[in-house]
Amino acid sequence: MTADGAPAHQTGQHSPLAHRLGVQRAVIPHVDDLGATHGANQAFLDLARRGLVTCGSVIVPGPAFDEIVGEAGPDADLGVHLTLTSEWAHHRWAPLSTRSPASGLVDGDGYFWRTVDDVARHLVPEAAEAELRAQIERALQAGLRPTHLDAHMAAAMLPALLPAHVRLGEEYGLWPVLPRSIRWAPGPDAYATAVAALDAVGRPVADHCRGTLPVEAGALAPGWAAVVAELPPGVTHLALHAMAPGDFAEVAQDHAGWRFREYEWLASRGLAALCARHDVAVLGCRVMQNLWLQSGHSDAVVPTT
Repeated sequence: MTADGAPAHQTGQHSPLAHRLGVQRAVIPHVDDLGATHGANQAFLDLARRGLVTCGSVIVPGPAFDEIVGEAGPDADLGVHLTLTSEWAHHRWAPLSTRSPASGLVDGDGYFWRTVDDVARHLVPEAAEAELRAQIERALQAGLRPTHLDAHMAAAMLPALLPAHVRLGEEYGLWPVLPRSIRWAPGPDAYATAVAALDAVGRPVADHCRGTLPVEAGALAPGWAAVVAELPPGVTHLALHAMAPGDFAEVAQDHAGWRFREYEWLASRGLAALCARHDVAVLGCRVMQNLWLQSGHSDAVVPTT
């Protein structure tokens, strides 16, 4: 047991994933919310081309989806950002599968609900799974070759949706990003049970998750310096939200500053330098997808075109 009472393997001290990868400490620098805005797309494209992040995930119903598909290319390490919420005041997106109120997916304006609590209150699990499947299918039809699945605002981590989340990963051969320790998973007990089930059959599970630091400019670099220096052993997924300056300021002015600052800091090689200084390996989701496929069923639908 550790000092906080958690089993040692849950802190990454005996990380099966790190052992399989031959690393002590590693990060997966991942940019969320691609497809939501032009700025998100451009930040990722710039950072990925320079090797400063390795992967990202796409809001398939987002208004900038076609742009990221057209510019990233089929070999980009991108996932489907499973989406059941549309949180911004005047920048919305709607389900691909249906607009029927009976689905429980839409608010009175015909868009996804703004909060995870609203999703949970109106949830029809079968309709939600059909929508998540539609998002994966659209990504494939558009020419993406996704490597993983993750959950926008953690809505697809709701207890009633975790089985579908994993099932879709199995069916499509996509690694579900379900880190062992994550602070924002709804239904912690159900989440822990789902992760334990993956562990029990030897599936790859990231050990930790850290996210964007919504701090003022002067606090960003020291904040990340502390995060990287204090990373526990194991593999840590970094859920980043970098945005290139521009259109997001009109979407959410109160959030734009720290997203722009994160992009500028990453672009200045801030994270890369810290990882080099502290001997932290940098990984992408494609290697995780390979492990997922190696440890799973042989009948997964793996895109090849």
